[in-house]
Amino acid sequence: MIYQGQAINVQVDADGIAQMQFDLKGDSVNKFNRTTLEELKDALAAIKQSTKSQSIKGLLVTSGKECFIVGADITEFMGHFAAEEDALAAWALEVNKIFNVLEDLPFPTVTVINGIALGGGLEVCLATDFRVMSTKAKVGLPEVKLGIFPGFGGTVRMPRIVGVDNACEWIAAGGQHDAAKALKDGVVDAVLEPEHLLKGALLLLQQCIEGKIDYRQKRQEKLDPLKLPPLENMMAFQTCMATVKQQAGRNYPA
Repeated sequence: MIYQGQAINVQVDADGIAQMQFDLKGDSVNKFNRTTLEELKDALAAIKQSTKSQSIKGLLVTSGKECFIVGADITEFMGHFAAEEDALAAWALEVNKIFNVLEDLPFPTVTVINGIALGGGLEVCLATDFRVMSTKAKVGLPEVKLGIFPGFGGTVRMPRIVGVDNACEWIAAGGQHDAAKALKDGVVDAVLEPEHLLKGALLLLQQCIEGKIDYRQKRQEKLDPLKLPPLENMMAFQTCMATVKQQAGRNYPA
């Protein structure tokens, strides 16, 4: 065990595979509260430090609960919203930096989505190179239904992973989607029955380690500009905006 906290633990096996597990003590679900975010920063620092002293070859991101991560802890929202705008922006920037550390680790990363992954729970999945999802799981970005936008990198990574049109649907409609929809749109890379999920994710990670799958190219897609030419990008966003406004009307400003 290279890190043990109240919400996250990290261990490395004899083959150099690190597993970072979300398992919030004293709660039935995992969520991104202040404790979990602080521990994610510390856990990633421990992984980077351990990489210097031992050969970590890859990372699995898992959950110790039936869900993956249900999202941010909305009970903490009012405290954030009461702050000045500059303070709120600074907080969001710091969280994004944490997710960037995960995305930039010097080895392949795979998330095992065993259950519900919503909001920040899906956004942390998007920060890894690959996502393997259970047939029983559901994923989505429902923040818009609370009047806010995905603030942990989802608005940046999602369009690069699934394209502008799909991303606008996922972000602006705020729906929860099953595994078939997530696979069809490219949000996840594989869907497996629950009993095969961990084994399948580990096999994918091993293929990346062995060079059979180019995880660096996969990662680069999230770092590059959107693939559409600027004019087509503009047209795509304008079309999406018109569609969303038509559906939302005056009573759905977010």
